Amino acid sequence: MEYSMINGQHFYNMVVNGSNRLAEQSDFVNALNVFPVPDGDTGTNMSMTFKAAVKEIEGINSKSIGEVSKKLAKGALMGARGNSGVILSQILRGISKGLQGKDEVNAKDFTIALREGSEAAYKAVMRPTEGTILSVIRATAESAEASKAEDVSVLLKEATEGAKVMLDKTPDLLPALKKAKVVDSGGMGLYIILKGMLEALEEGIIAEVKDIAIGQGGGANTGAKATADEDIKFGYCTEFIILGDAAKAKEFQGKIESLGDSMIVVGYEDVIKCHIHTNDPGKVLSNAVLFGELSKIKIDNMREEHRELLMNQQEEGAVEVSEEAEAKKYGFVTVAMGNGITNIFKDLGVDYVIEGGQTMNPSTQDILDCIDKINAENIFVLPNNKNIIMAATQAREISDKNVIVIETKTIPQGITCLSMFNRDADVETNEQELNELIEMVKTGSVTYAVRDTEMDGIEILEGNMLGLVEGKIKEVGEDKFEVAKKVLDNMVSDNSELITIFYGADVSEEEANKFVEEVEEAHEDCDVQLYKGDQPLYYFLMSVE
Repeated sequence: MEYSMINGQHFYNMVVNGSNRLAEQSDFVNALNVFPVPDGDTGTNMSMTFKAAVKEIEGINSKSIGEVSKKLAKGALMGARGNSGVILSQILRGISKGLQGKDEVNAKDFTIALREGSEAAYKAVMRPTEGTILSVIRATAESAEASKAEDVSVLLKEATEGAKVMLDKTPDLLPALKKAKVVDSGGMGLYIILKGMLEALEEGIIAEVKDIAIGQGGGANTGAKATADEDIKFGYCTEFIILGDAAKAKEFQGKIESLGDSMIVVGYEDVIKCHIHTNDPGKVLSNAVLFGELSKIKIDNMREEHRELLMNQQEEGAVEVSEEAEAKKYGFVTVAMGNGITNIFKDLGVDYVIEGGQTMNPSTQDILDCIDKINAENIFVLPNNKNIIMAATQAREISDKNVIVIETKTIPQGITCLSMFNRDADVETNEQELNELIEMVKTGSVTYAVRDTEMDGIEILEGNMLGLVEGKIKEVGEDKFEVAKKVLDNMVSDNSELITIFYGADVSEEEANKFVEEVEEAHEDCDVQLYKGDQPLYYFLMSVE
């Protein structure tokens, strides 16, 4: 089909079809992970990010491409998971900027939007690396700019072909990709989206959002304080979004301030997000509707939920969160997988532990939701994974609270930071000291290979035990305990004083205790601590300080 112009409905069909195609191939994208470890999740992260974006526009009837793209970008921003998801959300944000205020666009306009998407992606990354999704979106924009096509579908075809050429070059730009004999997974995810968008145009597809399983989402692991029903002063947790002028957020807050507590009103672009505990949700909504159209209304009976939670509380470990009349000085959000590690964070005073990490990165919205619920003057977020840092940073930028992101990349770094946190010190002092602390924690881990490959001259077979130090494969073997010992040998130096070991769900307590005895014998100058982590996929997480 030929298109001299495309409008909002055309764009809707393009991105929805792109989202469906990516969801269908998310496992394939995951399998392109450079490291042969069992937590490659680029496909999952990108697909869940794009799925959140199209969910925002599902059923929209607008023919304005500017309006559709703006809502799409907002959905991606809030639903962004992992670094690849955050970069994808910025690409969509840039494209939205290029389409802003337009009902329909021609090939030249769409080219400008692709360039805006590329530039937004590069700006989002502090140290851009070529051979990644960044190179692919740049090549997409450059191919569009080189095209002389006046038909939008022809233009997109040439841009997509340019993306494929760059995708095939990514192994030449990143040695790690060439050694693993794969192309960049993020670039592949973007290429699949572009192909899906092109397919919708060329075939005139009327797309529907399909419910394609792409994995489990990260969610906050939370609980309830053991109080009586009558201690809940305001019984209905009321949440909604006002589609209106964000500049009026403060005015609206003043209108409902007397109707409840635990109130959070945040304005962002053309939406006002509200959360309040109240006894009269109807009155709150009556005030809200004066400021714009209401969306995503959610009202929960907290007294009823509270009774149900108390019934299960003895069986389930839960982070205790209490609503305080006055804001406490410090609040904490962290990310972890495994009941043992989660319980350690709880014991260290974390308000919310988000379930996620290596296999499932929480979204910007997941992190923001936890931040919103904490009644504290200052909130520290510890991602504990390099692939969650960008989502945490994005949540900080959106929140109207004082949020500090400490760029912890491992669970041991997060635990060390919380163990050493000085609640009597000021924010700046704690931030500086924590950033210094994470540099002092060496981290190692043991997992298994999910495919045959070769890295740095080391032959790796599917099922081999892999020993990683600071995320890099250092040891390969058949026995997880022997590999773990060699990992520690790599990390322990004459100045080392403490070895901490967290054993995973696939290691028994008896095996762990025997292993620790051998470690203590090999490193007799170090104190050795053992904790049951229950983490999946990783037999051991270990740190040396």
